[in-house]
Amino acid sequence: MSNKILIICGATGSGKSSLAINVAKKLNTEIISADSLAIYRELDIGTAKPTKEEQAEVKHHLIDVVSPFETFSVSDYEDMALPIIDDLLSRGKTPIICGGTGFYINSVLYKLSYGGTPENLEVRNKFFELAKTEGAEYVYNELKKVDEETAIKLHQNDLVRVIRALEIYYSTGRKKSEQKDKLTPRYDYTAVTIDHDREILYSRINERVDVMIKSGLIKEVKSLIDKGVTKENQCMQGIGYKEVYDAIISNDFSTYVDLIKLNSRHYAKRQITFFKKLENLNYLKGNLDTLTEQTINLLNK
Repeated sequence: MSNKILIICGATGSGKSSLAINVAKKLNTEIISADSLAIYRELDIGTAKPTKEEQAEVKHHLIDVVSPFETFSVSDYEDMALPIIDDLLSRGKTPIICGGTGFYINSVLYKLSYGGTPENLEVRNKFFELAKTEGAEYVYNELKKVDEETAIKLHQNDLVRVIRALEIYYSTGRKKSEQKDKLTPRYDYTAVTIDHDREILYSRINERVDVMIKSGLIKEVKSLIDKGVTKENQCMQGIGYKEVYDAIISNDFSTYVDLIKLNSRHYAKRQITFFKKLENLNYLKGNLDTLTEQTINLLNK
């Protein structure tokens, strides 16, 4: 029975999906997506999802699992991903988690502490109600006011943990960040990222955006708008979608392509910074065959 999982993470446009598919074929295993936009149905072009042919070759999980009208949190991801991982391990397969959403990856790699403070349902229910009426961002900003250090470590849509941090603060008067919690690994894992020179990565990102536009990204966003999706829906906060949405609504298409490229490059920088903190991350260089061989060799160590 396999007892290790493989993480293929890193910047947008770096070639993670191709590597994951190649490795999965060699290992006869399955891929679990860790992409906060690929979870949405009908968001295909701007997410650069694996093609139907690629998904037919290798089974992918957590792609197209929610509608564009739904919100989806880190806790939701954790709840869906962990049973898939455990099932694959029980069948002697190596789960491959591939994506660039670091909060998703951390949620399955580690048991993140909720603190030792007893539950306070009054505080908890208050903030869940506020989330319903004012939105997750409002509650997240409330946490930033009282415990910015904890807020920085959480995604605003990770409502369970955001509210738990608020619960700790309002129950004890102490910030959760003052508690020295440890991350407890759930699994033995090997983690790799594709290490491109920055200029090459940016060139890849720019080319990818051009391909998305030619493939019909505007038409895809128009179709979503026609179905009632608005800027308030979580899916429209994704890079590529928010810029096209604004261009359509304002009927000003003069800058949206440059904005998508710029925002994608900035996002790539943030991803690189985030994943630098991942323990024992292996940086790989080379063509696809070389990357595949290096990854499998690392797994077998």
